[in-house]
Amino acid sequence: MNAQAQRNDGVTSQDASAQAPFNRSPRFLLFLRFLLLNIVCVALCVAAWLQGWLDNAFIGVSLWVCLIIIGVFVYGLILCGLQLWRVGREIDDVNDGTARAGSGATWYLAQIEGAAPDSRSTMAGLLRLNLSQNLSLVRHVANMLVLLGLVGTVIGFIFALSGVDPQKVPSVDNVAPMVARLINGMSIALYTTLIGSVLHLWLMAAQRILAGGSLVLYQVIVELGERHARIR
Repeated sequence: MNAQAQRNDGVTSQDASAQAPFNRSPRFLLFLRFLLLNIVCVALCVAAWLQGWLDNAFIGVSLWVCLIIIGVFVYGLILCGLQLWRVGREIDDVNDGTARAGSGATWYLAQIEGAAPDSRSTMAGLLRLNLSQNLSLVRHVANMLVLLGLVGTVIGFIFALSGVDPQKVPSVDNVAPMVARLINGMSIALYTTLIGSVLHLWLMAAQRILAGGSLVLYQVIVELGERHARIR
């Protein structure tokens, strides 16, 4: 087979046969890890719910704040899952010796066509930057969960302190409603902070799986590019 062997979306069969096997993994392995993480986390949440630890988190004002936090979390988790699916599929494609149109491998091979080693190094840096954009987006959503939890904390304190009237404190009959409102406000503050922090850790764990997959994808694409350049 000569250097002008027929390509499959920019990847030659020589590139595929020369591909090192250490990066080869079962198809959709990244997504299976993602599913396992979510199964474990959902099981822990269900256990906490059955124990009654979250009963007061979804009452009154706390309900709406917690629903907003959960909604943002679900968006981030779906986003992370879609990116994992794409990254895992592209890793499998490169390992199989193919590359889809519009993929990172196709873009990288087109950019380094006939380029010098210094230019290939520059393009490899751009490839890493492009792959890191998906990570930063998921990380941004995860950080929003912590901020929303802190917003819930502020709302809880405002709710608690709004029921305190210094002029009514001397009356014994007015103390009990004030204490009840203080307790409700503290409950809002603590539950929203807890839920925001826990969901932040959950999403960051999923983001770490995506980061590992993106690193593997970067390695196999750059290695494929170097092999592709050497046979030219």
